[in-house]
Amino acid sequence: MKPDEAPGLSDPLILKNGVRIKNRIFKSAMSEQLGDKDHNPTPALVRLYSIWANGGTGLSITGNVMIDRSALGEPKNVVLDEKSDKSLFYAWTDGGKEKDTQLWIQLNHPGKQVPSFLAKTPVAPSAIPLGKGLEKVFNLPRQLSEKEIEKIVKKFGVSAELAKAVGFSGVQIHGAHGYLVSQFLSPRHNQRTDQWGGTLENRTRFVLEVFREIRKAVGKEFPVGIKMNSADFMKCGFTTEESLSVAKALEKEGIDLIEISGGTYESPCMMGHKAGASTQKREAYFLEYADQLKKQMDIPVVVTGGFRSRWAMQGALKRGATDMVGLARPLAVEPDFPNRLLNDKEARSNLKNPTTGFAAVDKMTMLSITWYEYQLARLGNGKRVNPDQNAWAAVFQTLARMGIHAFAKRRA
Repeated sequence: MKPDEAPGLSDPLILKNGVRIKNRIFKSAMSEQLGDKDHNPTPALVRLYSIWANGGTGLSITGNVMIDRSALGEPKNVVLDEKSDKSLFYAWTDGGKEKDTQLWIQLNHPGKQVPSFLAKTPVAPSAIPLGKGLEKVFNLPRQLSEKEIEKIVKKFGVSAELAKAVGFSGVQIHGAHGYLVSQFLSPRHNQRTDQWGGTLENRTRFVLEVFREIRKAVGKEFPVGIKMNSADFMKCGFTTEESLSVAKALEKEGIDLIEISGGTYESPCMMGHKAGASTQKREAYFLEYADQLKKQMDIPVVVTGGFRSRWAMQGALKRGATDMVGLARPLAVEPDFPNRLLNDKEARSNLKNPTTGFAAVDKMTMLSITWYEYQLARLGNGKRVNPDQNAWAAVFQTLARMGIHAFAKRRA
């Protein structure tokens, strides 16, 4: 593509199935923690997505919605299954699709990334604990049986069919950040010796079966995408070369859109962990990988992580390294940032890095996530964001919430 032919942020993107996305700004999934006690959407969640839709976003991805209410990644996750109150989902999709915004649901299973107060024995491809100190807050999982794997695959299909029925515009599979799909892909976490583990072909089987089940449930014209790691950035983990192979296999199957991220809870590169100087200069964390992917594939790619200025976003689009610009944390503190990006050539987001000053506390409470959750809650409850919120306040709120839910974990 010649530079003068390259799209800008305001140009629409037409997927191969004909679905039109009004601009190139992509709201990546964030953990909202705004489900009710029955894991249905709340009015706050509806209001939050309406705010983003009116803020100029072209394609909005929900925070991870769980396919199994017995396997929650966080206490207030939304779950979409046969027991869900569909009327609340209709309200969510109505609000999130305002202003011709595409609203895709992100479907997920956490695997072993379930806090210990939510599950005594979580499940995983192999009975291998999380490392890097996380084994203190995530229990040792047990290995899934083949029948259990097949049941989980079916659950993805059921949730996708329901998602289409309640009005979502598309589905995204969460295949990144160390959740179950990512665990199956990782040779570090998947050490099975059956058809679901070992070779890359076998480790890829789970995500392919999940995609096929979803496609069967929603049809060929309904968009299905995936968020996947460019790499895990861990010793003996999922590599860049393996990621490229998986992406090609998904393209062959008919995936509509791939969002690129990277890292896991053990190595949180999606948060800019240990980002080099050159990466910081161009802002986007995974642009080099996206360059490789774009040269080898013919489906739209989204790069998420690090983008802060219109200058960098336009540059990435112009060089053809990405088809959409993925934003997350900037939209938690400035939900109408897309409108500013579309109208102001100098637009940029100046985010602070919340910290208590104690790295261990920040990591234990996942402050780089939870601080932003409270901004989302403020928006959902009709309040303004508080960009100067004290980090310790977020820590204390997180600990209080975990304590409350620890007593009710069997009800989740």
